[in-house]
Amino acid sequence: MTGRRWWWLGILLLLALAACSRAEEPLVFDGKTAYGHVVAQCDIGFRPTGSENCRATGDYIISNLEEQGWEVETQEFSYQDTPVRNIIGKRGTGPIVILGAHYDTRRSADQEDPSVPVMGANDGASGVAVLLELARTLDAPRLQHQVWLAFFDAEDDGQLDGWEWCVGSSHMAANLTVTPQAVVVVDMIGDADQQIYLERNSDPDIQQELWQIAATLGYSDTFISEYRWAMYDDHIPFAQRGIPAVDLIDFDYPYWHTTQDTPDKVSAESLERVGRVLEVWLEQEP
Repeated sequence: MTGRRWWWLGILLLLALAACSRAEEPLVFDGKTAYGHVVAQCDIGFRPTGSENCRATGDYIISNLEEQGWEVETQEFSYQDTPVRNIIGKRGTGPIVILGAHYDTRRSADQEDPSVPVMGANDGASGVAVLLELARTLDAPRLQHQVWLAFFDAEDDGQLDGWEWCVGSSHMAANLTVTPQAVVVVDMIGDADQQIYLERNSDPDIQQELWQIAATLGYSDTFISEYRWAMYDDHIPFAQRGIPAVDLIDFDYPYWHTTQDTPDKVSAESLERVGRVLEVWLEQEP
């Protein structure tokens, strides 16, 4: 074989190796992709528990999880004669960590006009969007845990017609047959004016880990190391069982439970900051 042929073979080999190297580069959470999930959910319409739109949103979540190769389970039950469906995607091995978000929306904008439902771009869709983008980027070989992506139904109709808050997460926590190492709930984290304070009912050790990661990533202006709110949210049913649980929530959101909770109030950058913190937390060495 001539020297020129050897030269061309060498070039082709280098190109092939470079292509393989690029193909093996880890996926990174992308805020714009996550924002697309916010818009897609809102395009379905109002999504209160028991509605056709809520069912369609659950189907959308299941389809995305299955497309990314996650093992999917559902929990279906009735509450106040209304069908409820929790959705769980599972991946990885080792101690279990649950990331949770609710996908239902409030059927009454009681902070503004109780006769109109809430679109829930931030209060509902933002947390789901973060979990669905993590479903794309979390790589099983790099995970240090078995991760459950839990999508709770029936969270947001509390104090309406005798309904309780956090019905779906309460059902999941009450029916656990294993004990997760940790639970992190993401709720209302897409606000374009993002301010995520430490929440008083959350596990302080996990909070410290997450806020340190946020600081390392340059997010100290939005992950604020001060206590501000004490929330009853989807983390509480797990905390009541002695499971370390954290609520990532930006409750400084002027459009909460109003008709103005629409996609224009949510930003891709806010979604990306939360997603990157959780991504690093789950893939770092224990």
